[in-house]
This record gives sequence, C-alpha cells and structure tokens, in this order.
Amino acid sequence: MAHTTHSIEELFARPFFDLLFEAHTVHRQHFCAHEIQISTLLSIKTGGCPEDCGYCPQSRRHDTDVPDEALLSVEEVLAAARRAKANGAGRFCMGAAWRGPKERDLKRVTEMVAAIRGLGLETCATLGLLREGQAEQLAEAGLDYYNHNLDTSPEFYGKVIGTRTYEDRHETLARVRRAGLKVCCGGIVGMGETRRDRAGLIAELAALDPPPESVPINLLVRVPGTPLMDQPSLEPFEFVRTIAVARLCLPASRVRIAAGREGMSEELQALCYFAGANSIFSGDVLLTTPNPKRAADEALFAKLGLRSCAAGAEAAAATTDRAAIHDEGSGPRVHA
Repeated sequence: MAHTTHSIEELFARPFFDLLFEAHTVHRQHFCAHEIQISTLLSIKTGGCPEDCGYCPQSRRHDTDVPDEALLSVEEVLAAARRAKANGAGRFCMGAAWRGPKERDLKRVTEMVAAIRGLGLETCATLGLLREGQAEQLAEAGLDYYNHNLDTSPEFYGKVIGTRTYEDRHETLARVRRAGLKVCCGGIVGMGETRRDRAGLIAELAALDPPPESVPINLLVRVPGTPLMDQPSLEPFEFVRTIAVARLCLPASRVRIAAGREGMSEELQALCYFAGANSIFSGDVLLTTPNPKRAADEALFAKLGLRSCAAGAEAAAATTDRAAIHDEGSGPRVHA
C-alpha cells in the first residue's frame, strides 16, 4: 500500500505507546532487535562549500568557525578507516563539502573506496550532486552505498536551501540506482518544519523504488553562524515518533539516528532504539559537529542489552530473530 502524506500524518497522531509497540513489532519482523549497525563518518574534504543549505556549517556563505580544507590523501583516509574498523565499525562513510565532485577529485575518491574495501569494510560516500557517469565510476571502484539526503518535504525545502532543487536531488538518486549502488537517503528534523513536513519527507522516502537501504534521521545541530542557529529544539517525543513512523513506512531499511545524538539523553536514545532505530554513527566528530564518545555508546548498549553488528551480519541476525518470533507467536496487533 502506498503511503501518502495524509496517511503518515495519521500514524504520527496515534497514541504514543500504540505507535511504539507497532513499530517495534515491525522492527522485529525484519531485524534482530538487539543489534545496532555501527558506521563511521569522516569528512574527507571540509568547508568551502558553495551551497547555501541553512543548517550546514560548511557553507562558505555562513560565518562559522569551520575551516576550508583540501581533499585528504588516500593514505590519511585509509588510516582513519583502519581505526574505525578496530573500533567496531562495519561501514566507513566519506563526506565531501562539494556541490558535486570534479573528475580529478573523483579519481582520488575511487582510490579511497578501493583501498577501504580491501580492509573488509562496507563503503559509503556523500559527495553532492553526481553528473552522468560518475555513479558508475564509484560503483566500479567498489562503493557499496551513496548517501544523498532529501532533507525535508518538497514544500518546506525551499525555505532551507536555494542553490539546488528537490529535482536535482532526485536526479542524483536515480543515477545512483542506475549504477547499481545501494542508497542511503534520509533527512533532517527540527529545522522549523511542521509535522506534515516530516510526514511528507517520509512519504517521499517510502515512494523511492526501491526504498533506501539506509535512512539517516538527523536532528538539527544548531551551529552558531548558520541561518538555523536559533531554531527551537524539537520536542523529544516528536523525534521518537519520527523514528517509529519511519520504521513503519520503511520496514526493511536501516534507520539511523545520525546527527544530534550528542544532545540526546540515554533515555531518548533508548526509546529510539525501541521504536526501530538500528544504526548509528560512532566517533567523536560527525563531519564537523560533536558526536557521543565511543565509550558512552558502549556503556548505553551494555545497559540496554544491545550489541553492535558487523557489516553483512544483519541478514543472518534477522533470520534468527524472525524464527524466534515465529516460535513464540507475534502477539497481538495494534489497530488504529
């Protein structure tokens, strides 16, 4: 059944515990409920971006403290990937502050991808808008995932970004799919959008054919110097509802709590995991913003009985978990 913005708004409006129970039930039907996929994100080219995204401290149009740095060397990135693997990451993600990669830069990125694949890590890149043929070059190098977020609903998008269109983003996503790459695509909440906008974003994600394999849900980090620095905080239960609704509408996708975790309590993160979030970024810095320390994540996982899963392990884990559900019975279903 196709999800519309209206039908997703109705999910948002359900009683909180009913919504969480249903999302958790669906989560268990597709994944092991006790495993969290760990990724590491490295900024391989920082600052100086010509885009005007209102949330981003890397835009040269905003007065922030983020320096403009050159593209890292293959050796620097490979060293970071080795550290990430040693710390339990199964996927290594690379982000570059470009409108889109130039051919000379893409060549170096493909060298990074090939080297990181040689370590046995999954690879993901977010490099901005792709031109014809560039996704194929990344696929040939061995890239697993390409991240390109829709950010928000089509209706709210123009209030945050003016230098690239919603259609530009869809075009890059289409090129990524045609090249045979997996898609990582999500959005940002807490930018001043309405609940209807959050529903509209999830409707757009669910309408992608096929849906994204990875769905990062970012909570706005209000960086001084950016146009959105004074936005009020999103109400925490609304963030949990967003995770739960994403799980219901994208049942087979990895839903990741991405940016903003540094400001979340342990209790809020626990509710998100119960609601269906099963992926996080690990590492002290998420591109240019703070992220929880690895020791803090490990301590919370221990309290909750969660464990990290390596790349490629999720399918077997999900099969085991679904078998347990079948043996025990799926329990009562919640009806609206």
